[in-house]
Formats: sequence, structure tokens, C-alpha cells
Amino acid sequence: MVGSINFRTFAKNMKVTVIIEQNRNGRYSAYISDERITFGILGEGNTVADTIEDFKIGVEEMQELYVSEGKPFPELEYDFKYDTASFLASYSKILSLAGLSRLTGLNQGQLSHYVTGRKKPTPRTVSKIRTSVHDFGKQLCQLELV
Repeated sequence: MVGSINFRTFAKNMKVTVIIEQNRNGRYSAYISDERITFGILGEGNTVADTIEDFKIGVEEMQELYVSEGKPFPELEYDFKYDTASFLASYSKILSLAGLSRLTGLNQGQLSHYVTGRKKPTPRTVSKIRTSVHDFGKQLCQLELV
């Protein structure tokens, strides 16, 4: 038993949400957002890929600490979720703001403000971006090339 959590009650692989955020300096951070976890792990980097790698190193280090102290450590699966600014910045090399503007119907300048952190999108706008990107992804999955 660690804190108020008995890891023996978890399934073999415990799926946890990891939030990826971009700060005002353009660096990224990743952290577990799950009330079942009583330890903190933070990954940081200049890119999302670097941040996820740093986060996974942090998990390995925490696991080593638990093992050295004779404590059980859950096998974790990750569900990475991006804040809007991080998603837009991370995928900007693949999806231009002009393209996202056409896809979502949002003004390109407005999207730019979200990337830079000047403004935060409303929950309704986040939903519109997410729905538009998901619909586009579904279209891509159904695409057949001949």
C-alpha cells in the first residue's frame, strides 16, 4: 500500500492521462493527470517528442525508486492529451494554420493567438477544433489511393 492507493487492485496495465502543455516560452511539459497516482512525474522539452521521452525517463526513474524501496509500481499505459496551444504548435509543420483555418472555419489570426498563448480558446472553440480534426482524420482513414 502506497499512500491511500493499493496498486495490487489495479489491472495489469493501468491507463493514465498525461497532459502535454506548452508554456509561454515555447517549451513543452508533460505530467500525469490522474487522481489514482500519488507520485508526480514531469517531462520537459523543446518539442513534444523530446517532452514525451523525458516524461518516460521520469517514469523509469520513479519505477527504479519504488523497486529499490520494495514498493509495488503499476504498469502504466499512457493516454496523451494536448492543450490546444500544444496541439497547434506541435502539428504546425504538418497542418498549417491556414489549412487549420479552412478545416475549422476559425480565423487564422485567432488560431495564431492560441499557439502563442496570447489568448485561450473557449471550451466551445476547443470542441470545434477537436471535432474538425477528428472528422478530417476519419476522412484520411477512409482514403483509398489507386
